[in-house]
Amino acid sequence: MAALVAERGFTDLSWATVASYGADPSLNGLTMKEVARKLVGSTTADAQFEAARQLMLADGASMVYHFMSDDDIERIMRHPMVGIASDASLVQPGAGVPHPRGYGNAVRVLGEYVRERKTISLEEAVRKMTSLPATHFGFADRGVIREGAAADLVIFDPATVRDTATYAAPHAYPEGIVHVIVNGQFAVRDGQPAPARAGAVLTLKR
Repeated sequence: MAALVAERGFTDLSWATVASYGADPSLNGLTMKEVARKLVGSTTADAQFEAARQLMLADGASMVYHFMSDDDIERIMRHPMVGIASDASLVQPGAGVPHPRGYGNAVRVLGEYVRERKTISLEEAVRKMTSLPATHFGFADRGVIREGAAADLVIFDPATVRDTATYAAPHAYPEGIVHVIVNGQFAVRDGQPAPARAGAVLTLKR
């Protein structure tokens, strides 16, 4: 473990926070330094590694990592072949302390990096969220607005759209999204969830 973290320029695991740990939910939201204090009685690097070992032996935990810089994010985001998505797992509202990207990944780009920082244009951000990833995965009828394509649409206000989820309070829905239409049916209408369940499993095409 020490060798792996050293490759990233760290000496311990204090940059990691427990998002969800089924064996002991009282650890949710704690840093590995805090977890080590609770489980091992020490906050040293070795104690943190031992605490991580114990978590892994008890079926593991989902984690939030804090080691990216804004400069890296902006530089990577500007590359024309980089799409915008999230690797957040399915979030159950109110359960655990997940990464806030599970609620606000795309809208953070629209509010923070498009409107506020002007890192990329609105049009480029939309392309990176729609047609670009659809092309990457071979989905010819997704990510574009045209006759015959799947009617997947998000209607939002570019002047007000923003994420409200934080690391301390991640279970918070974004603002500024008016409607979400999935396969031609409202999933969100006038800012409120709609009863339709029109989503479909998409098979990767190469």
